[in-house]
Amino acid sequence: MKKLLWFLPLTLLLYACPFESNVPMEAKPVEPIDSSLLGYWYGIIKDFSDMYGIEALDISKQSDSVYAITRYGKAIKDDIILPDTAYFTGYISYIDGQRYLNVEGTVLIVTPRKNKQPEMKKEKVYYMAAMDMRHDTLTVKTISENFSTKKNFKSPNELKNYVIDMLEQKKNIYDELYSLSYRKIPKPQPLRSF
Repeated sequence: MKKLLWFLPLTLLLYACPFESNVPMEAKPVEPIDSSLLGYWYGIIKDFSDMYGIEALDISKQSDSVYAITRYGKAIKDDIILPDTAYFTGYISYIDGQRYLNVEGTVLIVTPRKNKQPEMKKEKVYYMAAMDMRHDTLTVKTISENFSTKKNFKSPNELKNYVIDMLEQKKNIYDELYSLSYRKIPKPQPLRSF
């Protein structure tokens, strides 16, 4: 079975993959929207080779507890530009005062079939990232795909307790290569044609 990742940021594919879960860390949104997170966030990502990317997050309020997140990105290597736009929803939960964003996305599962069109099925997945904000800088650290050999948690509580256990054991659960910082800027306006 081959997964084509829809709505997964291109930079994640360039560096590493985040942990994909069938459940979030919190069963449902309970924390109110933090208005300081709303806005347009811009970052430049460099992997210390000739590959770098430009990424922006447009975070808006979808409901009292849910964010609508549009991720704009371009990866650039030599003369090749790979544009990428993805749409997510997300909500906040906490572990010992650390804010986590539970991000809901969709993957497309493609199963090849002999002499037939491949079978395609969309599946809901969750990604988790620790978030810190200082002044006008937002730092996002994604939980790494290697943080657990277990992939199918039975409940949000089971996943959250596993994260707590790993943190108490002082295990690094974050993807060091995918720790990004963004600066809040005014949202660029589209160019008007003459």
